[in-house]
Amino acid sequence: MTSMSIAPYFPFRRVKLTRQSVAQSKDMAWLEAEPDARFRPVCHVCGRSAQRVHDWDKRPLRDLNIGATQIWIGCAFRKVYCRRCAGVRVEDLEFFHPYQRVTRRLAWYIHELCRKLTVQEVADHLGLNWKTVKRIDQAALEKTYAETDYQGLTVLAVDEIAVHQGRRYMTVVLDYLTGRVVWLGPGRTPETLRAFFAGMTPQQRQRLQAIAMDMWAPYILAVRTDVPHVRIVFDLFHVVAAFNKVIDQVRNEEYRRASERDKTLIQGSKYLLLKNPENLRHPHEREHLQQLLKINETLALVMILKDLLKQLWTSPDRAQVASRLRTWCLLARTLPHRCVHAFARRLDHHRYGILNHCEYPIHTGRLEGVNNKIKVIHRKAYGFHDDRYFALKVIQAFDPLNGR
Repeated sequence: MTSMSIAPYFPFRRVKLTRQSVAQSKDMAWLEAEPDARFRPVCHVCGRSAQRVHDWDKRPLRDLNIGATQIWIGCAFRKVYCRRCAGVRVEDLEFFHPYQRVTRRLAWYIHELCRKLTVQEVADHLGLNWKTVKRIDQAALEKTYAETDYQGLTVLAVDEIAVHQGRRYMTVVLDYLTGRVVWLGPGRTPETLRAFFAGMTPQQRQRLQAIAMDMWAPYILAVRTDVPHVRIVFDLFHVVAAFNKVIDQVRNEEYRRASERDKTLIQGSKYLLLKNPENLRHPHEREHLQQLLKINETLALVMILKDLLKQLWTSPDRAQVASRLRTWCLLARTLPHRCVHAFARRLDHHRYGILNHCEYPIHTGRLEGVNNKIKVIHRKAYGFHDDRYFALKVIQAFDPLNGR
């Protein structure tokens, strides 16, 4: 005669199983558990042994499935008086958290599933409410990532990402050297980035050397206020993107000034002017652009300015870049367009961030790739209503220890 026991499947140290029953449909099993008398009750807050039992209670707990069968444990537990905490506390039976309705091992399993699946997919898979899944996953993330890890930061990249259909923004801070997302905060104001710096010690701030960003005044103000010694490096991608908007304004103005014959060439040429030459794959696109630049000297000069603008980021010689920048601004001012003059003034005003690229050849391109992955995380979950949870999910996704 053989005897079988389910105890090995429930290696809970401080409790003992007293009863089990299985539903006729075999899709659910119910177990009864109570504290093991060999152990003295301990406070779940401080871990000290309790002096006396205040009351008894019982709670249903969801455990890991066995096959396709849901496992529920009706666990009796004691409420004890703890002198150190000066109050009544739930005893620590180790296998479940006093404020959760699932066992610790199921909570860990849910957290692991949420690395790859959405909250709703995990909820459907386990037959749980999505709010329960989200709460469990967020609690685990808070335990690991609640405190911002400022260790080893020397070079950063900062950018914003649009959330909630572009009506709201979050600021993303990236460790440029490792690719780790260090911090996300709501908004894109000076106070947003200053909140990141506020968590650093004076020694950690002093170790910072450079920050790559676009010409966004609130970020510049935050850096100059909290870490004035840090070199600000402006990113080529954002500067060229800003100049592309100027090119489009010039195109529109030239269209209004052009003759009827020339308007047919200017019309529909927006993306021909914005594309890089290597991206003009069709012969008719290249021919159209050549004809357009031939009949319109202003647009031809704007395209030359675009090429010269990119060259400002190609030399490590600070004096050479400064000379190129002066030449660029002088050439830009020869055009009869106020938007070009305004851009030249803006570029001249932010010359320090362009020249700093000579000593720190960094850019936000790496962060742009990170932002694309962040958008995938956001889109996969059909958006996050909780900015804090979203920030924790992103930090987890780009943790080097997770192998991403």
